[in-house]
Amino acid sequence: MMGRGGRGWWLYISRDEDKLGGRQINRALMRRIWYYARPYRFKVLGLLCTILIITGLSLIPPLLYRELIDNALLNGDVQLLNMLALGMVLIPIINALIGAGQRYLSATIGESLIADLRNELFAHLQKMSLRFFTHTKTGELMSRLNSDVVGAQNAVTNTFISIITNIVTVTATLAIMFTLEWRLTLMSIVLVPLFIIPARRVGRVMRDVRRESMDLNAKMNGALNEGLNVDGALLAKLFGRQADEEARLEKHSRAVADVGVRYAMIGRWFFLMLGLVSAVGVALVFWMGGHYVLQGAFTIGTLVAFGRYLTDLYGPLSAMSNAHIEFSTSVVSFERVFEVLDLPLEIEDMPNPVQLQEVSGAVRFDEVSFSYTEGGDGGASLLGLTADGRRKLKEIEEKESNAVRVSSRRMAVEGISFDIKPGQLVALVGPSGAGKTTITYLLPRLYDPTAGRICIDGYDLREVSQLSLAHAIGMVTQQTYLFHDTIKANLMYARPDATLAQVESACRAANIHDMIESLPKGYDTVVGERGYRLSGGEKQRLAIARVILKDPQILVLDEATSSLDSKSEALIQDALEGIMKNRTSIVIAHRLSTILAADVILVMSDGRLVEQGHRTETQSAHEILLTEGGLYANLYQTQFRMLPQMEKRVVRE
Repeated sequence: MMGRGGRGWWLYISRDEDKLGGRQINRALMRRIWYYARPYRFKVLGLLCTILIITGLSLIPPLLYRELIDNALLNGDVQLLNMLALGMVLIPIINALIGAGQRYLSATIGESLIADLRNELFAHLQKMSLRFFTHTKTGELMSRLNSDVVGAQNAVTNTFISIITNIVTVTATLAIMFTLEWRLTLMSIVLVPLFIIPARRVGRVMRDVRRESMDLNAKMNGALNEGLNVDGALLAKLFGRQADEEARLEKHSRAVADVGVRYAMIGRWFFLMLGLVSAVGVALVFWMGGHYVLQGAFTIGTLVAFGRYLTDLYGPLSAMSNAHIEFSTSVVSFERVFEVLDLPLEIEDMPNPVQLQEVSGAVRFDEVSFSYTEGGDGGASLLGLTADGRRKLKEIEEKESNAVRVSSRRMAVEGISFDIKPGQLVALVGPSGAGKTTITYLLPRLYDPTAGRICIDGYDLREVSQLSLAHAIGMVTQQTYLFHDTIKANLMYARPDATLAQVESACRAANIHDMIESLPKGYDTVVGERGYRLSGGEKQRLAIARVILKDPQILVLDEATSSLDSKSEALIQDALEGIMKNRTSIVIAHRLSTILAADVILVMSDGRLVEQGHRTETQSAHEILLTEGGLYANLYQTQFRMLPQMEKRVVRE
């Protein structure tokens, strides 16, 4: 660390500068930042006015000192002395009051901007495909929403104000200094390049170090999120891996600390150099100014005032050098936020999409194929890449031959075609990994097919509004997710305008009402992180009650009773059969009663639809498939056949 901060510092800067390729803050980025500040332009204008007033008032005291020395004291003018003393008191008071207004305006602008950025960022992430979230750590996304957005706010509320204030101060100070003594002013200006040139070079380096720090912090946040959420904590305890989790976090923490030391040392050596330049400049000016006083060229009061203005010149110049660095590093926060906002949407509505109104529930899969690897990672790999990096990544992807891409992808489902009529009950059966869950993910358009098309009521899903599609389909997944909120709030997530009576009715249908009523706070009971205060069966029944409350026309059940004990499963089956009436229902079935009741049975194996049976007036779909003697018949003999005895045993108990 110290080696980079000591003798090898300039070599290190040169090396990093080459690596950065002279990257600079471009106008397009600044215009984009201004786009977010534009709604508050009148407040920004007021902020600029306060800066001008405060800066102007701050330039008056040195002139008061000159009057005090050259006139009031030398001439014994008591009245002038009193007025000057009063002015020296009033100016700081006025500045403080105006400064309070400036702080209010800057805080209002900054907090409003951070809220706008965070809201837009969250809204964009909500539109990202499910594929994106399966390839991205939640902790890293949280870092973008929190640390990076706050960094962007700091650029607006602190860095921008500092830059503008210092520019105004330097300009006004130079003007006054020229009126006092132009020769000393020119001598002062000679040293200005020693402030500017290093600032530009160091700014580029620290900007890159800042980005590295943010990336490392995001990874650390990801590790913290994985280790501190209830699932991660439970896994670590069950496998006795707490020490390994601590070591993993320590590795990330140490990397963050190291880059922090590196950042601090570069800044320290830079400001040490600026301090030396300022000291030399002040010494030269007072040395030459002292000779002018001895020669009678100007008064002692003028020299004192000039010395004060010299401080006001070099101070803002040093601050401007620092502001350039701070601005360069703060803009990294904007860049990281914009990286997320610029991520392409894998699944989005076309212009003027179809709004599903009265849904009958006809479903058609037409030669549908899908690969989880074909769509990449939904844009997750673009996080943290610069524009050059994105371009290079795109070039690499384009260089890959189509043959290699096709041969390397694994199809989750391939060439799937079937038709479902409104109101039919469809049972999806097949061994694990056959592609059943993938079909249930494609129907609500969590993913788009790699090939083929899926239609509801004759409309291609790509033509349908995602919101109206979500209203038309209700789904109970294998993993039940509940918010850390009350039972009532979790249920009403499906239907915010539902009455308590409707909520209770849905819970009765899901056979969960009596259990909820037995709790001390009833429906106002908080379920805990991810519903961990409830059993697996209770969470599953709450999920079923939630979809009952939604009242969709198309129902998708992905192993909806997989987490229930045998008795609860038998009790809830009647409720499920009740809500599936007059709805198009697609069920990943593991109960023989559901399979026997199905109008259509789709048999999956290795991503392909190998068999399908349709109920006729004389035969059930089950009977038709049994007579074919294929995979379904084999599954029946090995799995489904034993279920009736198990169900009878549960009923007797």
